[in-house]
Amino acid sequence: MSGAIAAFSSMAVAGRELGDALDTFEIMTYRSAVGVAIVLAVGGLAGTLGDIRTRRLPLHLARNLSHFVGQNLWFYALTVIPFAQVFAFEFSTPIWVALAAPFFLGEALTRRRLAAVFVGFLGILVVARPGIVPISGGVLAAAASALGFAGAAIATKRLTRTEGITGIMFWLTATQLGFGLVTALADGRMARPHGTDVLLLVVVGFAGLFAHFCITRALQIAPAVIVLPMDFMRLPIITLVGAAFYGEPADAAVFAGAALIFAANHANIRAERRAARSP
Repeated sequence: MSGAIAAFSSMAVAGRELGDALDTFEIMTYRSAVGVAIVLAVGGLAGTLGDIRTRRLPLHLARNLSHFVGQNLWFYALTVIPFAQVFAFEFSTPIWVALAAPFFLGEALTRRRLAAVFVGFLGILVVARPGIVPISGGVLAAAASALGFAGAAIATKRLTRTEGITGIMFWLTATQLGFGLVTALADGRMARPHGTDVLLLVVVGFAGLFAHFCITRALQIAPAVIVLPMDFMRLPIITLVGAAFYGEPADAAVFAGAALIFAANHANIRAERRAARSP
């Protein structure tokens, strides 16, 4: 989880630095190209390229379109609002997953899950503060990115029932490379990275894959009730990064809202584990 925190934080910083030279579609295109190369290289070394199959391609496309939209909104939000706000909204993803799971995964929306959704939504309101602070495009983008990530998470859950991780990661990067090329070239031109931008794109591409690998590995060797709280350490760390390098203030409301979102997710996971241990 320490690796995941470092990777997500470095990707956020690299994404903001790239915002002056490339638009979000171009960032996603180059990031996906780096991702395809990494997946093929690692899959070849691990002997898992046989996991790449086309039998569930429509679901792969739906999953990766949802992720593509969410990731573009996330990159855009990074360039216009503080890091802490972006991460706080991202942490609301499990709340939307809980709401959608009954319709797409056949999981019941129990009173316990509904209570967690309610508390988590209060946390979102505390972070956004509608009626007190003007709702900017960056805030809307960050909030909407969580919906995109939630859709991707639900589709990933369905894919893991039949597909291997190499196949999922290959189609994730390959289809988003296609989406990126179409959207980046829509205006008839595509900026080419120069100098340090090339290094930053490698950081973005590697960090995204490495972060998800670290989280998957952490969940394999430790309970979710331990892994999830560590993931929320991203918020104070990225707040310190924003304050040190970009002069961003440490907003108490963002921390308060994130604490509510964390409490809702954490309580829900503990309750699910208790239910799983029951006869």
